[in-house]
Amino acid sequence: MWRHPGGKLRELGPQALTDAELLAILIGTGIPGRSAEAIAQEVMERFGSLSGLARQPLQALLSIRGLSDVKIIRIAAALEIARRLTEEALRARKQTG
Repeated sequence: MWRHPGGKLRELGPQALTDAELLAILIGTGIPGRSAEAIAQEVMERFGSLSGLARQPLQALLSIRGLSDVKIIRIAAALEIARRLTEEALRARKQTG
C-alpha cells in the first residue's frame, strides 16, 4: 500500500483521499512519535471539517502538537487559494447567469 498520502494521490488521484489525507500532504512531515497523518487527523477531529478548519483563526492551530508556524502558514495559504477559487467561480457564474 502507500506509505504516505502523496503516493495514494499520485496513483489514484486527489478525489480518492480523505480530507485528513489531503491535509497531511500539506503538513508534510510529522514530529518524533507523531506522523503527519496523525496530526491531520487531530485537526479534523478538533474542527470537524475542512470548512470548520477554514473558520479558525491561525492561533487555534498553534495548540496542536506537531503544527509549526511553517505548517500553519502552508495550511492557511491552501485555504486562501480555495477561497479565491470559490470566489472566482461565483463571479463567473453570476456573469453567465
